[in-house]
Amino acid sequence: MEFRRAVGNGVIISAEPRINEEIRVPQVRLIGPKGEQVGVIATSVALNLAREANLDLVEVAPNAKPPVAKLIDYGKYKYNEKIKAREARRNQSTAEIKEIRFRLKIDDHDFDVKKGHVERFLSGGDKVKVTIMLRGREQSRPIGGVELLRRLADEVAELGTIESQPRQEGRNIIMVLAPKGKKVHTQSEQRRRGASARAERQARQAARLAAKKEAQAEAAAEAHAELNKTSVKEHTQKEGSNAEDEK
Repeated sequence: MEFRRAVGNGVIISAEPRINEEIRVPQVRLIGPKGEQVGVIATSVALNLAREANLDLVEVAPNAKPPVAKLIDYGKYKYNEKIKAREARRNQSTAEIKEIRFRLKIDDHDFDVKKGHVERFLSGGDKVKVTIMLRGREQSRPIGGVELLRRLADEVAELGTIESQPRQEGRNIIMVLAPKGKKVHTQSEQRRRGASARAERQARQAARLAAKKEAQAEAAAEAHAELNKTSVKEHTQKEGSNAEDEK
């Protein structure tokens, strides 16, 4: 959301709303912290309500007549917005286009090596631009390059599909493969594993902390018991001494 603030005769764009004393209008239409409609009240009164509730008065609709303001914890609101934005960025598919180059006369070993790279890229959620580089007379017989690209597409069909059919561009024949699974799925799985690992670490830390507290409690109980034994012993000795004095 963009917020417009008037400056002189012009208007500037600010990503931040006016809050608290920055709100200079005499009246606002106030919304309570739970979304309840309070009504049009003096801005000074709204500020007092915000202070009493330990909240902020935030202008959410500056162009309304009068502007609309809401009582919220602005620090918490900004934190939650930051978390939401970070999650949204994580959930975006960030597929890249990788490029692999082949020669038309490639032996089987090199073909398998190149195919392995293509499979790795597709598994990671990236598109792959495959280029067959033609030399000399090979340019007059591009069908061989097309056949090589189709062979590659067939052999990686479990991981990717042809997004752009083989086509000749100058001295090269180009094909683009797209992954069948989205990169976001891979990222989600990685996040799930990371969350699981964090949960395990936290569980281990909690167990160690509980064991430490239990050991401390046992040590304190033993010390308390030892102190009680010492007190009882001293009291018994004192009573025995008093008895001898009375004789």
